[in-house]
Amino acid sequence: MKLASTRLIASDIKKMVGFYEMVTGQAAEWLAPVFAEIVTPAATLAIGSAETVALFKEGSAEPRANRSIIIEFQVDDVDAEFSRLKDTAEVVHEPKLMPWGNRAAQLRDPEGTLISLYTPVTDFAKQRFAGR
Repeated sequence: MKLASTRLIASDIKKMVGFYEMVTGQAAEWLAPVFAEIVTPAATLAIGSAETVALFKEGSAEPRANRSIIIEFQVDDVDAEFSRLKDTAEVVHEPKLMPWGNRAAQLRDPEGTLISLYTPVTDFAKQRFAGR
């Protein structure tokens, strides 16, 4: 089995896609006016408009309702990325060292999903990500 992507359902798909293009520095691939993907070397972030939910089952997902997922982006310099993005999103916490060895900051996307930016900084954390 292969994890193919993480998909967000958005009430304003253009705003959400633009936000994640800015965060990742990657242009989205629009597969339909209601669906786009941002493909990075390690993972794909899919974004569907609220209209797409009816294609599966009405009410099975809703925009702006997520409080259980954190989308994580490994970056070369979390402090630099935080400085670049802090005025474009709600800041949850500024960069700090986490117990597992990453220096991390958290923001919220335009619809409230939590985003973590992190850089492995301890030897243990660096070793953990060396082959990825």
